Amino acid sequence: MARDNVVLAYYGELPDELAGALEQHLMTCEECREEVGLLQAMEGELAVLPVEEPHPNLLAQSRMRLDDALDAIPPHGFFTRLRTNFFIWTGHVRSAPALATLLVGVGFIGGNFLNRYEVARMPQPKPGPVAYSNPAQSTVANVTGIERTPDTERVQVHYNRIVPETMEGSLDSKEIRDLLMKATTASAEGVRANSVQLLASECKAGHECPAREDGKGVRGALLVSLRYDKDPGVRLKALEGLETYIGQDQRVRDAVLETLAHDPDADVRMAAVGLLAPVQHDSSVRKVLRTVSTQDENPYIRTVSFNTLQGSDSIQ
Repeated sequence: MARDNVVLAYYGELPDELAGALEQHLMTCEECREEVGLLQAMEGELAVLPVEEPHPNLLAQSRMRLDDALDAIPPHGFFTRLRTNFFIWTGHVRSAPALATLLVGVGFIGGNFLNRYEVARMPQPKPGPVAYSNPAQSTVANVTGIERTPDTERVQVHYNRIVPETMEGSLDSKEIRDLLMKATTASAEGVRANSVQLLASECKAGHECPAREDGKGVRGALLVSLRYDKDPGVRLKALEGLETYIGQDQRVRDAVLETLAHDPDADVRMAAVGLLAPVQHDSSVRKVLRTVSTQDENPYIRTVSFNTLQGSDSIQ
């Protein structure tokens, strides 16, 4: 009934005794307010269209059909009259502020009491099963957010997982090389050793291991492993991969000289001496060989360094 009255009120055809009840109804009914908004929107869209006068025959036919429809309407029943009288009575109450305030207060107290009674009798919910949006068998990396549903015991916890993945491909592919270079700094020694060995074998085989100005790339990863890896086996493998570039890359030469002078492992220092043979005529190489030949704690390394130094002197 309120929806019908909304249409009548919008076109100015609603009786005055029903206008007050409709206005009070619109204050509490969201659906009817939306109906009013739809009517206003429709009126705005129709307003931009040109107004055309209907044909006289159409008007005559419409009026005849309207008269027939009004004659066919049955008389209002008891409930219809009761509903109409209720809205009329509501309009009278609206005009009496004291009575309206009393009725509102009684309704508020009664509703509050009824709500508390229902909440007290309501059974307490049991903890439900935990639901995962994307379950995965992996380690939780970090928690990114926590949300609690109001008035319930349900909690949403947002987190990220570390999901293990596997990639398979050729050693020449960029993706595989990037993973191998990342593996050179892994915490597991076996992973570091395998990655450095594979990268070194690629460089020894003559595959592309270019030098980059930012120090990255395969050659840069081998240099980092040579200088900072704690496993002497990994450092030996890095030396093998850098052997090809000791004559053309000054950074590789400096790293090998630093290894010869300061590496704590004798086998690594011995391998470094062997790599320096092709560049023994370089002044910086001779300087380090001269120091090692007199100060290294290993007598065999001192001897090999001295012999290499003698060869470089004869060449000079």
